[in-house]
Amino acid sequence: MSDPAIGAASAAVAHALSPVELFLQADSIVKTVIVLLLLASAWGWAVIAEKLIRLTLLHRRATALIESVQSDLPVTEVAPAFLAAPASDPLAQVYKAAVEEYQRSSDLVASEGQRDALQERVHRVSVLASAAAIDQLQKRLPGLATIGAVGPFVGLFGTVWGIMNSFQGIAASNNTSLAVVAPGIAEALFATALGLVAAIPAVVFYNRISGDIGAYGKRVTAFIGVFEVELSRHLSRKGERHGLRVA
Repeated sequence: MSDPAIGAASAAVAHALSPVELFLQADSIVKTVIVLLLLASAWGWAVIAEKLIRLTLLHRRATALIESVQSDLPVTEVAPAFLAAPASDPLAQVYKAAVEEYQRSSDLVASEGQRDALQERVHRVSVLASAAAIDQLQKRLPGLATIGAVGPFVGLFGTVWGIMNSFQGIAASNNTSLAVVAPGIAEALFATALGLVAAIPAVVFYNRISGDIGAYGKRVTAFIGVFEVELSRHLSRKGERHGLRVA
């Protein structure tokens, strides 16, 4: 038969090892580490959710936009499909910037050299708009990398500090029984566990989101190419009608 006193002691230890009890029993330094890791984890999951949802919508909208205008992309005015797109959509930003540049410079085309200069300006404006849009998509993403890199070490710091306190408590009480040792050790290891809980999803989804942004960036680059082809075709037709001079 088991000793009732041992059973009661084991139950008390198990109760003391619950996450809430571990937090309440921890000293101020370990509590600060735990709170920081919980906040970092919550912020990281918020960023992950926002990026995944936004990229899913952007990819879906990009497919619809490219398919709707790929065969006959207007270059003199913004297509209705892009007018309906949100202003924050990278494809809409790139397309509107390219059309606006064409509208500002179309009256300067009087020779083939000027036509080439117009195409070059439109290309540069498109690339700049694309870079700015992709930078916006990458906003707050470095924070995930920071959590993934620093989180385990912050948790380890809490663990080391907690174990130091545990050994000091053992030395002060001169008692190495499980009831004395377990809570302090568990409290220390709890900080490491939280560090890993914060870091692992951050690393996994940082790589996933970075890959998705890279894939979307390629679609934006392909779209710029489609626009430039349509622009070149439009300028060639315009030159044939008006007889451009060779520079």
